[in-house]
Amino acid sequence: MEMKKLRWAMDGAFWDLDISTPRTLDGLGRPVPGDPLPLGLSRGARLSRPKQIDFMQRFMTAPFVPPYTAASGFTLQRVLTIPFADNWLGSLLGQFNFERFVSSVKNSEGPPPDSASSWMKTLGKHLQDKSLYALSFCSDLLLTPDDTLLLSVERYGDDKKPRNKALFQHRLPHHNLSVEAVWPGLFVDKAGDYWDVPLSMSVDLATVASDSGASYRVCVHHNSGAPDRLDSGQSEGIPAGLLPGLAVKGAISYRKNIDLWRSNAPKLKMVQPFDIFLSNPHVSASGIIGAAMTACFGEGAARSQIEDDDPQGFRGFSLQAPAVKSAFLADFFGSASFSAQHGNFQRLFLDLSRFHARLDFPSGAKFLSGATHLAEDYFNSQKPNLEAIQDICPNATLSLQQQIAGPFSFRVDSRVAVELRNQNWSIRVDEPIFALEYALQVLGSAKAVAWYSPKHQEGMIELRFYET
Repeated sequence: MEMKKLRWAMDGAFWDLDISTPRTLDGLGRPVPGDPLPLGLSRGARLSRPKQIDFMQRFMTAPFVPPYTAASGFTLQRVLTIPFADNWLGSLLGQFNFERFVSSVKNSEGPPPDSASSWMKTLGKHLQDKSLYALSFCSDLLLTPDDTLLLSVERYGDDKKPRNKALFQHRLPHHNLSVEAVWPGLFVDKAGDYWDVPLSMSVDLATVASDSGASYRVCVHHNSGAPDRLDSGQSEGIPAGLLPGLAVKGAISYRKNIDLWRSNAPKLKMVQPFDIFLSNPHVSASGIIGAAMTACFGEGAARSQIEDDDPQGFRGFSLQAPAVKSAFLADFFGSASFSAQHGNFQRLFLDLSRFHARLDFPSGAKFLSGATHLAEDYFNSQKPNLEAIQDICPNATLSLQQQIAGPFSFRVDSRVAVELRNQNWSIRVDEPIFALEYALQVLGSAKAVAWYSPKHQEGMIELRFYET
């Protein structure tokens, strides 16, 4: 796959891309349609989870891959690949809950074993606990050079619901087409809570990403069944985007990149950069502007976010037909980003320092409404309204990366939230993601990433290709 045909992580600010999570064996979840994504988790084109683990076993001397969640603790994953044919690959992914096993051995009742044979019997008894195991079978079939069909089945030894997925992908010269069905589907809302939807189906057509120019995307999404929260705890209610119904979305955007400065200094001779995408010192800026429309039918339309008493609600153009449970929403959005890099990522120490900042305006109508109110307050010599100031504040995201030694670098991504509606308004760091990256120099631009999210209390190791 050509690098120009990959969708970049930055597009995740507006598109409903997959997120990485160890809550499922395939390492994927979906954002609640219409809600912003948790920063640093958005995923575009990527290897499947079994292929990632297989690569780490074969070429990175990793016999096991240890995902972590607060609910399950550390688990160990290993995959067995089964090449059925030149265009058909099967994989069997097994997961063993190591932390739960150690805990069960420590808490076992009875006197300690008095011999090696009795100790082995006790150990074998604990290993027979089915709740320690999970298994996933994935079939990856290359129908044509441009068509792929992926089928996966996940089964858990405890009381977790089994998961199933069918995904068809077709690559056109300038578009990507995806047809997906998952039952149940795992979703995460803007508060970071996980939800199971009994059946979720989607059809997605998107133009391939480009450095500059216009692009568009059309998506049809359908949910059926009553959503169920994955974890216990208080919630503000089921997100409207997960309720049974059909949603048809369309968006068009224009992107422009500008190089403010780019180094022309020669690189070290006969020394390959650890990552070719991170080998040019520069200062650059980019911007995106676009419009989105959604037509929704069903229970989700009846609870679309357009209530007048909701300060966070939708303020764009909207039409409702409650009698037939349908609604039409339209708005425009924008984004501006700034990035700077020092170093060529060639030397062994401190040869890469990167900073990236992005300001997202997910609702242009809300921004114009707030700006209008502030202008009125200014001309009338009145105190600025905090609600209006909050409306014009963008969603800010920051990313910092620093080389430690050789191919290793440390990175932290985080949103920055400004809360003005409360009397004690403040600026706070929201949803930080800490990551240790290892650049796979032989592949040009690829890396193994070990990340941890303190808010979700989960982390995992995964491979990422052609990503900045």
